[in-house]
Amino acid sequence: MYEIVTPSGVKYLPPEGSCWKNTEDGFLRQVREGRFYFGKDGKGVPRRKNYLNEVVGRQSWTWWPQDEVGNTQESKKEIKSLFGNSKAFDTPKPERLIERILEIATNPGDLVLDSFLGSGTTAAVAQKMGRRFIGIEMGDHAATHCFPRLQKVVDGEQGGVSKALNWQGGGGFRFYRLGAPIFTEDGRIHPDIRFPVLAAHIWLAETNRPWPAPSPISPVLGAHDGIAYALLYNGILGDKSVSGGNVLTRKTLATIRSAQGDFTGPMIIYGERTALSDASLKAEQIEFKQTPYDVKARK
Repeated sequence: MYEIVTPSGVKYLPPEGSCWKNTEDGFLRQVREGRFYFGKDGKGVPRRKNYLNEVVGRQSWTWWPQDEVGNTQESKKEIKSLFGNSKAFDTPKPERLIERILEIATNPGDLVLDSFLGSGTTAAVAQKMGRRFIGIEMGDHAATHCFPRLQKVVDGEQGGVSKALNWQGGGGFRFYRLGAPIFTEDGRIHPDIRFPVLAAHIWLAETNRPWPAPSPISPVLGAHDGIAYALLYNGILGDKSVSGGNVLTRKTLATIRSAQGDFTGPMIIYGERTALSDASLKAEQIEFKQTPYDVKARK
């Protein structure tokens, strides 16, 4: 907490309720070293200098001229070359602009997230620069622009920054459509969720892997790391009565056992309730989890 006097005599105190980041001795030493700037007239609030030769990596500029990072006309030409006039995107970004941003903020192999993917420029440039990426798009652009554009990138298209990066194609990507929400706002399972959707969610939450849905669908979801998983839900056994196929009984357990094939290890079974005693569950190597209470959102 000390007063700073600029070269022109203007005095400054720390902002109310705060303090300077340097002790007074440290501040005066850095002033002697030319580390502080007080504006062109010597009256400005003191600002610490960072010299370019001391910075690791590339220092970003406040102003990026269009001859370095492109402009709107360039980005629209890039889109038209990819999709033609009929599918032109309204607000594309030039690939050179995204390249500059990723060059400053990431290294090869880093994961880039664009939660408003638009025409897919960020994902396309990330692929060409050797970055991994996740793109999210709620609009139809996901199918009309992002998917075909990334396929062209993989095939080696030569637009945008491809030539500058010597991009020849390669790699790949996965295209997913978001499924129906499992839970309501108050944490309940949506009443219209069908068996395959809930089964896929439970399998992912338990194993951290996508569900390899069997054909035909059965109450046994599969086995992973020595544990089998089963789900009694939505009348999967053909009995939708209150006390029927969604309850673990000796009868429904027999159906599960017949569907599990050669697997003889422990099993986790989800259902509305169980009619088996704790001793019976232990003897059968079963851990019972009740829906909806034991169905958790994946963390």
